[in-house]
This record gives sequence, structure tokens and C-alpha cells, in this order.
Amino acid sequence: MSNASKNRSALIVGISGQDGSYLADFLLKKGYEVHGTSRDAYLTNFSGLKSLGIEQEVHLHTMSSKDFRSAISMLTKIEPDEVYNLASQSSPALSFEQPVETFESNTVGTLNLLEAIRMCQFPCKFYNAASSEIFGPTDAPANEDAILHPSSPYAISKASAYWNVRLYREAYNMFSCSGILFNHESPLRPNRFVTSKIIEGVCEIAKGKKDKLTLGNLEVFRDWGWAPEYVEAMWSIMQQEKAEDFVIATGKAYSLKQFLQFAFESVDLDWEKYVYSDPKFFRPSDPKIIVGDPGKAEKKLGWKAKMTTPEIVKSLVQAKLNSAN
Repeated sequence: MSNASKNRSALIVGISGQDGSYLADFLLKKGYEVHGTSRDAYLTNFSGLKSLGIEQEVHLHTMSSKDFRSAISMLTKIEPDEVYNLASQSSPALSFEQPVETFESNTVGTLNLLEAIRMCQFPCKFYNAASSEIFGPTDAPANEDAILHPSSPYAISKASAYWNVRLYREAYNMFSCSGILFNHESPLRPNRFVTSKIIEGVCEIAKGKKDKLTLGNLEVFRDWGWAPEYVEAMWSIMQQEKAEDFVIATGKAYSLKQFLQFAFESVDLDWEKYVYSDPKFFRPSDPKIIVGDPGKAEKKLGWKAKMTTPEIVKSLVQAKLNSAN
């Protein structure tokens, strides 16, 4: 990749999460001036930025994208070349408990940013973090033309945001695009996600601190990738001459049982001796298989996932064990 991006500025809305932290690191290495927002920059921990050693290199601000005035004020202040909208309530499970908050955060927040850019005619590119959940269950790997069948309040909110991004691109000729990212993991993944719960549980069992791990539905299949690779895809989407949406995925799905098997094998244990499935942890609606077709990304962006799910799981377990030492 070239150094053509040197001295450009980027605004990462929702920088405190996994993707925001890795994207900030990636953009800094590209020579960008990086700004990031959270709903309260004074109280937010920014643990991801700290763990990557870049907190002091990023300009941090307080902004709520649900507040239209706040969005306009921030864009006017920074005048970024690129805006990455990563802020969201990102848990499908939690969205069943907080459907209104999820919709406002994911849909209204995205719409406010789009409308602020349109009204003020800011000459910036806009990236939206869409989600594989918008497809619902995928009988075949989903590409950019697949029918949307969202199966949770989270997925519905993300589908609505996705359509708004397309509308502003087509109706107002804005450079607005979505990366439809399938599941992607890293040591920065929050503990509320089942994959992080598994990694932590496996490490505690391996150390003798725990004797069982209770989960929900084990018969689900997901397309798991590596987050640091996926933020590179986000940037590549924004470097295109024409704004388009892209599926970012590995193209292969594994079951949660296989994820467990890989994790326990990395510490020489049999997962079936320790794992229990409890229906009370099942979601009201949970697609059995979600897998993506990244063919367009490979063809147009030159992007292809490098790490496989077994490698990812092993890396996560090792990172967790090392962090505890």
C-alpha cells in the first residue's frame, strides 16, 4: 500500500471498541491524523487504545451521534477527510432486552451523521459498519446481492442503517458505503460476546479456577475472522473511486461446538467434559448459519482473509493466558 494517505485526517465515531482501536492503529501507521469519539471521552476507559499503546496519539472527543447538533458540531470542528461510523449497540442478544436503545444508537445515529454531512456539504467520505446479521440465516454464503432477513432488533437496526447509507449514496451522490463485516475476533473483543466468554472460561478451567462452562445454543455456525485484518478492509473500501458496499468475511463457517473444540484442544482438554448448554441462554431468534462470500472484496479490493478460525481461536487462548501471567 502507498503513502498517498499521508496527512489525511479521519474521524472514528465509536473509537473505544475493538474495531475502533485497531482502525486507529492502522490509520496512524498510514500517517493519518486520527480523531475519535465516545459518548463521554472523560469517563471512557479506552482500554483498547491503551493496550495498543496509541491512546496519546489519538485526538479524543465527546460526541453522541444520536444528538444531531453534536454530530454537526464535531464534523465542523474537525473537517475530516474520512468518517468511520463504528458506534453502535453491538450485541444481538442485548438488543432483545433494549430494542429502542439499539435502534436509536444504530439507526438514528447513522442517519444523523449522513444528514449532517449532506446538509453542511462536508467533502468527506463516509463508512458505515454494517453487520452480517442483516442477512439472517444464510443457506449459501451471502454476497452483496443477498436478500436481507434480519432476525433480531440489532439486525433490524443495522439493516435500516445500511439502507440509509445506500439511499444517501444514490439520492445525493455522496461517497457513503458500508462494510458488511461477518464475525471478527481479537483479544480486544468485549466479554459480553460468547467467543470471549469461551476463551476466558477455557483459560480458567485450564488453570483449575473453574470446572464448567455454561453456554446457550451450541448448534450455530458462524464465519469468524481476525479483526486487525478486517479494519484494513474498511480502509480499502474507502480508497475506491466509487462508493460501494462490500461483504468482508472468510467464506467458511464453523459451529460453536468446533470453536469450543479448538479452544479446549489448545490447552489439551476435552471440551465435552466441561461445557453445558442451558436453554435459558438461547436467544428468542438465532440464525443457525451465517456465512459470507467475500469474492467481490477479493476481486476489487485485493483483500482476502489470511487467518483461519482454528488459528484465531488458538491465538485468542494464548493471548489470554499470556495476559494473565
